Amino acid sequence: MTEAAHILVVDDDERIRKLLRKFLVKQGFIVSAATSAEHARKILRGLEFDLIVLDVMMPGEDGIALTRDLRKRLQTPILLLTARGETEDRIAGLEAGADDYLPKPFEPRELLLRIGAILRRVPQAQVAGPKFMTLGPLRYDTERGQLFEGEAHIHLTGTEAALMRRLAETPGEPVSRLDLTQDLGRTPSEDADGSDRAIDVQITRLRRKIEPDPKEPRYLQTVRGAGYMLMPD
Repeated sequence: MTEAAHILVVDDDERIRKLLRKFLVKQGFIVSAATSAEHARKILRGLEFDLIVLDVMMPGEDGIALTRDLRKRLQTPILLLTARGETEDRIAGLEAGADDYLPKPFEPRELLLRIGAILRRVPQAQVAGPKFMTLGPLRYDTERGQLFEGEAHIHLTGTEAALMRRLAETPGEPVSRLDLTQDLGRTPSEDADGSDRAIDVQITRLRRKIEPDPKEPRYLQTVRGAGYMLMPD
C-alpha cells in the first residue's frame, strides 16, 4: 500500500485554503497550507511535497511567477488554480512549468481527478523516502511522527507526539489552543482557562525537547491572540 501523498496548498483566500485542506484530508492526503508565495518558500525549505496546488491570483508575487522560480530548483508537480480560464493564461502557466491548470470555480471531484492524474504521471512522488522537517540540529520525520538528533531518537510522549504532528501539518501557520485541544481528541471544558493552561504546559514540555533555549523559542513560537506556530529552518 502506498503512503499518503503530501500536498501543499498555496492560496491567499483563507476560506478556500480551509475548504481545500478539509476536502483533501478527507480524501486521504496529508495537507499543509501557505498563505502567499513567501510563506510557501519558507515551508518548502523544510519539507518535501508530492504536489503543490497553487492559486495564480495572489497579491504580490502571483502563482505563475512563483512556479517559474520554483522550477529553477524543484521538480515537484504543480497544479495551478485560477479564476482566469483564458487560453493565454493557461499557456503562460504551463510554460512557467506547471503540470496542469484548473480554472475556478471547479467541482471538487474534478480537482481530485486532476491530482490523481498528475501523481500517476509522476509515480516516484508516491514512493519517495521519509520527509524530514529541520529544526536546527533536530530532524522531524513528518510521516512517522518521530524526532531525531543525528541518529539518536528523541522520545516524545503520546501528547507531545500528537501536538508535534498537528503543528507540523501547517508549518508557519498558527494553530489556536482550541484547535489543538480538539485535535488531541479532547472536549474543551467549560473552564476555558483550564484547557488553555493544559495546552500551555504540554507546549512548554515540547519546547524543552526541541528548543536550544526554551525561554526564547525559535521553532515553536507563540503567536499572540492566535495560538502556537511551528517554524522549521
